[in-house]
Amino acid sequence: MRWLVREWPYAAIFTAVFLLLLLPFVGTQGLAFALIYLQLPLYMIHQLEEHDRDRFRQFFNQVLAGGREGLTPMSVFIINSVGVWGIDLLAIYLAFYVNLAWGLIAIYLPLLNAVSHIGMALALRRYNPGLWTSILLFLPFGIWALITVSRASHAGWQVHAATLGAAILLHAIILFQVKLRLRRLSSSSR
Repeated sequence: MRWLVREWPYAAIFTAVFLLLLLPFVGTQGLAFALIYLQLPLYMIHQLEEHDRDRFRQFFNQVLAGGREGLTPMSVFIINSVGVWGIDLLAIYLAFYVNLAWGLIAIYLPLLNAVSHIGMALALRRYNPGLWTSILLFLPFGIWALITVSRASHAGWQVHAATLGAAILLHAIILFQVKLRLRRLSSSSR
């Protein structure tokens, strides 16, 4: 487990390549479903830029958490494996077995992440790990997927609100956990 927590970004890029090689088979389900599926390997590619050599965690802790350990290696692993891969897998299953529109969860997740990275870069006036793939992968593929899946599934505003809400909720849970950890660290250092 220690190896996985420490080295997961490299395992993710290997898995992303494997998932991309399956895309022709997934594409038989139609372009909209393929674009939902594509969000997972694209996110894994993003995670390599973001987490190679533990860059994002160190950046976050140093710049945003004031030098305190708001994110631990284990929390970063859980956020990215359960909170991204697990949620994307759930969205793929929902899109396939329930309704294509529920795949929008997998699309809003990277789009929201991209907005976070770009907003952070603008606010801090500096690069943050994950920025380039947010701009080059998440925005163009995310917007294309959002339009394509919305049209193909005839998703109404209620589905958009629910799927965007799910992506916002995931990000809010992460921020809440970090704030809770930082509060505990502050109270234990007193």
